[in-house]
Amino acid sequence: MAEASVLIGQSGEPEPMRCALAGRYANRHGLVAGATGTGKTITLQILAEGFSDLGVPVFLADIKGDVAGLSQAGDAANPKLPERALKTGMTDFRTQAYPVVFWDVFGRQGHPVRATISDLGPLLLARMLDLNDTQEGVLNLLFKYADDQGLLLLDLKDLRALLAMAVDNPASLGSDYGAVSKATLGVIQRALLTLEQQGAEAFFGEPALQLEDFMQTTLDGRGVINVLAADQLFQQPRLYATFLLWLLSELFEDLPERGDADLPKLVFFFDEAHLLFNDAPKALLDKIEQVVRLIRSKGVGIYFITQNPLDLPETILGQLGNRVQHALRAFTPRDQKAVRAAADTFRAKPGLDVATAITELGVGEALVSTLGEGGVPTPVERAKVRPPRSRMGAITPEERQTVMSRSPFKARYDAALDRESAYEQLQARAGQQAQAAAEAERQSEARRLAEAQAKEAEKARLAAEKAQAAADRAAARRPAREPDSVWESAAKSAARAASSEVGRKIGRELLRGLLGSLSRR
Repeated sequence: MAEASVLIGQSGEPEPMRCALAGRYANRHGLVAGATGTGKTITLQILAEGFSDLGVPVFLADIKGDVAGLSQAGDAANPKLPERALKTGMTDFRTQAYPVVFWDVFGRQGHPVRATISDLGPLLLARMLDLNDTQEGVLNLLFKYADDQGLLLLDLKDLRALLAMAVDNPASLGSDYGAVSKATLGVIQRALLTLEQQGAEAFFGEPALQLEDFMQTTLDGRGVINVLAADQLFQQPRLYATFLLWLLSELFEDLPERGDADLPKLVFFFDEAHLLFNDAPKALLDKIEQVVRLIRSKGVGIYFITQNPLDLPETILGQLGNRVQHALRAFTPRDQKAVRAAADTFRAKPGLDVATAITELGVGEALVSTLGEGGVPTPVERAKVRPPRSRMGAITPEERQTVMSRSPFKARYDAALDRESAYEQLQARAGQQAQAAAEAERQSEARRLAEAQAKEAEKARLAAEKAQAAADRAAARRPAREPDSVWESAAKSAARAASSEVGRKIGRELLRGLLGSLSRR
């Protein structure tokens, strides 16, 4: 039984040599490099077709819109295609469409691809927001607080609510998390606003992507090709690179160990790979290197597509066993250095000047070296790349809609969900705190009123006691017999004068007069 492989093309000198990528070494990763317009996209297309024919699912980003042609059959009336196929060792050429599922972060040209804020994590989110080390540390702190408090961070409004809570109530984070500067929080809020303006809000939320949906095969055994519409996403390079890196990290974390197998479980094409490494901090580069090194044991092959091999760190280049090098132009000293670097990575072939050949390759030609028996790189071959079976070029909106209407994932991802998460939880908590504060204020006002009434009552009691004491002191100073009143004195004088008639008369008159006066009163 012939070994499962993906035909790339065929060399012509000195004798035809079939250039193919062995399926059992496809998880050893690869590189497709070359200047603009030299045929990288066609190579990407034929590799995707080849893996699909082997039953291996594929994921790739369609930056220019022309990879979408995989979903349509090629032009059967074009006589040049079968001619090219024969020259490149393809004896069974026929045009055909491939099983394609379209995806789109913005949900316009494919099924929405979503992830939650928690899924992305603070490291990748900091990369997406372009935060420095201090700001990334604060973001880590906020994630830790959310985890400890059971706050679900699903979409951007959840993260906004968490940031607003930290700005308004820095003490609520507690001493366990350390002091947080409002200025740093403000920087993160502004970066988040910029991210929203770029359209990233559509990416965060639910239902989140289930990675097993990228690893489907058809009933006839072909691998499904997942095409990410990235023409708009690519306009935000940091968002594009971080999104693809998140996919890789999710595959690495979720897939079980698989070891070496006849075929990979998934092949992942990373177009414009230099964006992944531009301005990336060392901590992130270390993580990327770790993922690339270890993910092959999970059955995933990663293929980087870039213009210049120097765009990738040496630690990554050293792990790419399968290589297709299209033409490079040595116009500048950097270009010349890139040509020499690319030439040095190939296993030399007697009689072939690799450095010269790289600058002389025509469109549709490439230097090919893949892993052979025992995982040893084969000598480099100058080959003509075979033609694709599917359409070369873009598709119409109507054709895209037809493909999408047949997708098995239409009902699963097209409608967004908005379940209770940190935003609602923090709002409820704020409402409870406001209610508790109002109740505390009411109770405090009642206490103040009761205290005021008690003070008034105490003052009245003290005043009464003071008045009573004064009365008691006055009573203590008064003589035992009060002096006679005027009336009593007058009556006594009248009685003493009663022995004489004159005295009695005066007494009666006086008494009458007094009685009369008294009676008048």
